[in-house]
Amino acid sequence: MKKNSALNPTVVRLGLVSLFADISSEMLYPITPLFLTTVLGASMASVGLIEGVAEALASLLKTYAGAWSDRIGKRKPFIWSGYLLAAVAKPVIALASSWGLVLFARALDRTGKGLRTAPRDALLADSVEANQRGAAFGWHRAMDTTGAIVGPLLALLFLNLQPTNLRPIFFWAFLPGLFAVFLALTLKDKPREPRPAALSAKATWRSLSPQFKVYLGGWTAFSVANSSDVFLLLRAKECGASNTSVILLYTLYNFTYAGLSPYLGKLSDTLGRKRCLLFGLVLFALVYAGFSLAIQTWHFVTLFGLYGIYMAATDGVGKALAVDLVAKERKATALGVLGTFTGVSTLIASVIAGLLWEKVAPSATFLYGAAGSLTAVVLIGVFLKEKAEPATLAPPL
Repeated sequence: MKKNSALNPTVVRLGLVSLFADISSEMLYPITPLFLTTVLGASMASVGLIEGVAEALASLLKTYAGAWSDRIGKRKPFIWSGYLLAAVAKPVIALASSWGLVLFARALDRTGKGLRTAPRDALLADSVEANQRGAAFGWHRAMDTTGAIVGPLLALLFLNLQPTNLRPIFFWAFLPGLFAVFLALTLKDKPREPRPAALSAKATWRSLSPQFKVYLGGWTAFSVANSSDVFLLLRAKECGASNTSVILLYTLYNFTYAGLSPYLGKLSDTLGRKRCLLFGLVLFALVYAGFSLAIQTWHFVTLFGLYGIYMAATDGVGKALAVDLVAKERKATALGVLGTFTGVSTLIASVIAGLLWEKVAPSATFLYGAAGSLTAVVLIGVFLKEKAEPATLAPPL
């Protein structure tokens, strides 16, 4: 591979770490809401609270971890320790007799995510040139999401072997998570100068560019209506899909997501991040409107496939865009701030989604999401001006 290739050794190694970590997590993602509702008897509001709190905790840590990583000039310690916490959280769920312990385990898992995500993505951005960021994030997302294909299929295998006992799956999921930790220990930091002192929250905010803040505002408007994907799975289940069908639908979504991420990431390097992102957000609105009306199997097959296209057009592309809009010394900080705003918004969105489902109608959950996406399309489409990465660090005020 060429040194500056979008698929260089660092990108590949980070991708493999994410692949095995995702096998671990995604073995459980379609199983956990079923475990909560059918085994532990949790309500839909409780499911929304668990997912929202867990994701919000991860997000609150992302800004701190990102800024800390930029300050000390290191990424690796955050990456491997974050994956370790996520791995050890998996068996805890198997021991749960109430949804409270599941909440604790999910919080531990997401603490690990909060520590590792911004430094990991910054290391990924560090390893390639600016005009290859979209492709690099796309390749990483493809390998990460391949784990999201393998994981549910393994869960389906275990489910077929023990259809009435979901607990052993949580113990088996620990093994690939632990392997991801060992792989993370083989990563190498790119040499960088540490910053001598931490910036205050106010100074950190001022060090981020105005266009990044515009993007952050538009993305937050979307995130505050974008609830956890568990509601998509439970919608399919409510309309008559079996546990096996739910897992296969989730696998289809991830297969589409993984397959198209490198292509759409590379496309964003040439056509522009903003265009790809807006396409994905419009598609999200159409998909969520579709979920509000879906009742037949072919509806869900189509919608989960399209949902994978939306993710491929926004996830890696959105991170690459965030890095484009800030000084090179603020990569992890910007990614952390973006993650924090996204996660806090996810808490709000998931709680609102659960309440809308129970108090109004399931369709209201998805119409709310579609409206938020269209709001973001207007804000980002009208006010965001893409530009090249700033060459110097904005001084703290």
